[in-house]
Amino acid sequence: MEIKERIARLNWDDIKTDMDARGYAVAKNVLTADECAGLVSQYTDDELYRKTVVMERHHYGRGEYKYFKYPLPLIIQQLRESVYPQLAPIANKWMELLNKPTRFADTLDELLQHCHQHEQLRPTPLILQYAKGGYNAMHQDLYGEVFFPIQSVFILDEPGVDYEGGEFILLEQKPREQSRAMVLKPGKGDMVLFTTSYRPAKGSKGYHRVNMKHGIAEITNGRRHSMGIIFHDAK
Repeated sequence: MEIKERIARLNWDDIKTDMDARGYAVAKNVLTADECAGLVSQYTDDELYRKTVVMERHHYGRGEYKYFKYPLPLIIQQLRESVYPQLAPIANKWMELLNKPTRFADTLDELLQHCHQHEQLRPTPLILQYAKGGYNAMHQDLYGEVFFPIQSVFILDEPGVDYEGGEFILLEQKPREQSRAMVLKPGKGDMVLFTTSYRPAKGSKGYHRVNMKHGIAEITNGRRHSMGIIFHDAK
C-alpha cells in the first residue's frame, strides 16, 4: 500500500481525540520493516543531509542527528505532505480554543510558503541515532517565528530487540501545577504525533495553555534510530 493511502486509512477521528485529550497520539505500523531498514541504511549517506549535530557539543544530550536537505527523500516528502492536511484542522481548533489569531494553511506547500516569507528556508526533517548511554534532553523544536503546533516521529528500530531503554518522554507543564511526565514505548514503524510547544487544555474556567516538551530516556543497550518530521522550515 502506498504511503498516501496508508496515511489516509489511519483512524483520524481517534487520533484527533487523543491529541485533544493528551497532546499526543500513536499510530501503529505506519512504516514497513523494509522502509525502516532503508532509512537506517541511509544514515551514512552524507549526500542526503545538510547538517550533522553531535548533541554533546551543544548540551542537548548524547547522540547524533542529521537534517535532510531538499529535495527530501521521496518517502519523507510523501509522509510530510500526507500527514500535514490531517493535522491542520486540529491545529486550527487549538488556536481557536486559546483565542489566538493564528490559522494554518490547508496544505503543506502553503505552510512552507509562509515559512519562506519569514526567512525560514531550511528543511527540518531529521534522522537521529543513539548508542548505549545516549539520550535526548527535554526540549521543543522551534526554528523561527512560524511553527506548526504538532510534529511527528517514526521509530526505526524494534525496542527490546535492537535496543533497551530509549523511551519517548513528554513533559506537560500546566500553570500553577507540578509537571507531569508521560512515558511512551512505541514500536518499530510506529508514528508518534505530539505537541510541538503548547496545546489547549480544559479547566474550570475554560481552556488554558499547556506547555509541552519532549525527549528520549537513556538507551541502556543497543542502538536506536528514529526519524522526525517537523512541518515548518527553519531559519
